[in-house]
Amino acid sequence: MNIHQHANIDPQKLENLVGMAIRDLSGSNGGVMITLGHRLGLYKALAHGGPLSASEVAKRAGCAERYVREWLNSQVAAGYLLYHPATQRYEMTSEQAMMLADESSPVFMPNAWMIAASLWADEDKAAEAFRTGKGVPWGDHDGRLYCGVAAFFRNGYQAHLVQDWLSALDGVTAKLEKGAKVADIGCGYGHSTIIMAQAFPNSHFWGFDAHEGSICEARRHAEEAGVADRITFEVARATDYAPRDFDLICFFDCLHDMGHPDKALQHAAKSLAKDGTVMLVEPFANDHVEDNINPISRMYYGASSMLCCAHAISEKGNYVLGAQAGEAQLAQVAKASGFSHVRRATATPFNLILEMRR
Repeated sequence: MNIHQHANIDPQKLENLVGMAIRDLSGSNGGVMITLGHRLGLYKALAHGGPLSASEVAKRAGCAERYVREWLNSQVAAGYLLYHPATQRYEMTSEQAMMLADESSPVFMPNAWMIAASLWADEDKAAEAFRTGKGVPWGDHDGRLYCGVAAFFRNGYQAHLVQDWLSALDGVTAKLEKGAKVADIGCGYGHSTIIMAQAFPNSHFWGFDAHEGSICEARRHAEEAGVADRITFEVARATDYAPRDFDLICFFDCLHDMGHPDKALQHAAKSLAKDGTVMLVEPFANDHVEDNINPISRMYYGASSMLCCAHAISEKGNYVLGAQAGEAQLAQVAKASGFSHVRRATATPFNLILEMRR
């Protein structure tokens, strides 16, 4: 096609769009390389090892050298590794290791691509949902979704939950230190619950999730962390767990997935102690689409199309908030559900934290 034959085509705009698509395609292929690097221990073989040859990396990771050399070159092309042409050696900087090799780092990223892999695997389900308007329940997705979501969010919670989010709530940390009852709604694999239990040994925690497989993993993680005696994990929906006069009820990145977020908040209001607090953690979003034109919102809108909205629709609810609901809409639902006090406690580029009281 000769683009100059099309009077309405701006060649520079077209070139920019094609370049954007090429970068996306490169990133898609690169995601597979990242998950392989993590799965095979290639990043850990490189971390803090100085300049290494392809054969040395392969030997450290127990992999075939020819494959490893091609993989290393893909990482150099992506900017995730350094390359020394004179010696044909590869090197990982401390910053690169923090993002790709250190699983305890708050910016450890490889697990995020497990979520992307699950979205590709569920493409047929998504296409059918788009055509019919039917929902896709959370439990019907590819298995990589659950461990990917849990691992991706875990490190962010580890970095911010106790130090920044709970401390931004009025009087909550003091209650937790003294001894409080805490509910974690939609707890998934239990990482958020466990982080709180480790930080506040005088308090008791309950984790509720409707996905039985996630609750089984949460119990296992609590045993491994040595806090199972202070956490009770139960299979329950956000609208039917037993009220216990909780001092704190937490929703971590889950309210927008629910078809009935109003009923979930109403149940939370009934389940709180008289002076109890709800901490609502949601994906960060501004209130208008035109203010959400950025890579993080793009990521959230994409996941929301296949996961968040799909599950809310499967529950046949009166709300389909999506992962970019924004503070104003969340506050509106909260106030309609019995909370007179709603304020933004704090925020990160990825999360919005609201404090709510009756």
